[in-house]
Amino acid sequence: MSARFEEIDWRPTPMGDISLRRRRDPETGDDVYEVKLGDEFLMSSLFTAGEIALTRLGLAKAPGTELDVAVGGLGLGYTAKAALDDPQVRSLIVVEALAEVIQWHQRGMVPLGAQLASDPRCRLVQGDFFAMAGDPHGLDPQTPGRLFHAILLDIDHSPRHVLHPRHAALYQPTGLRALAEHLHAGGIFALWSNDAPDNDFTAVLAQVFAEPEAHVVEFDNPLQSGTAANTIYVAKKAAGAHLT
Repeated sequence: MSARFEEIDWRPTPMGDISLRRRRDPETGDDVYEVKLGDEFLMSSLFTAGEIALTRLGLAKAPGTELDVAVGGLGLGYTAKAALDDPQVRSLIVVEALAEVIQWHQRGMVPLGAQLASDPRCRLVQGDFFAMAGDPHGLDPQTPGRLFHAILLDIDHSPRHVLHPRHAALYQPTGLRALAEHLHAGGIFALWSNDAPDNDFTAVLAQVFAEPEAHVVEFDNPLQSGTAANTIYVAKKAAGAHLT
């Protein structure tokens, strides 16, 4: 049994102080892992339904049966783990800005770390997803210009509530067009959001992608004795589309 509360790691980063904490849930006795950036909670292992749904909803519409997938944002690894659980996924790249977060996984400091770090299909890449998405070289430093069947993004709180002002450009037509160039025809872009469905953002997606959808994912919230919800946006790159 772990201690009731433990700060496993704390480090200053260019984005602010980041910390990994573990606490014991008094109701279940289970360990809960939490990531904070400054005073802001980024992720908790208590709430993972949205991250898992991001992968499942995105990959359900991805073309083909041997999928190359890119994930923006590592966090506690639940989006990446759900991708590796899909037998159609043959390769996975996870782009994470903070080396500290990658090291948590490589050192087995988080529950899913050892599995992600040891799976031969999975590669953890330190980099700025937003800069890489806008660069013709793309999301795989080892293979410039590589295309993916699905790109799954879980970094910002929502298109309107971003962790850094420079992230906002991705959620505009120009940024989305640049990102879409890294997808195969028919490829899927899926995005996690903590906000309710945003009709204005769905309309922006529709300027670049085909068939944009906003899915509401509800889950139990024991901290508030009720339910909470995330939104998962899913959109497809039209066959034959060249967007630049």
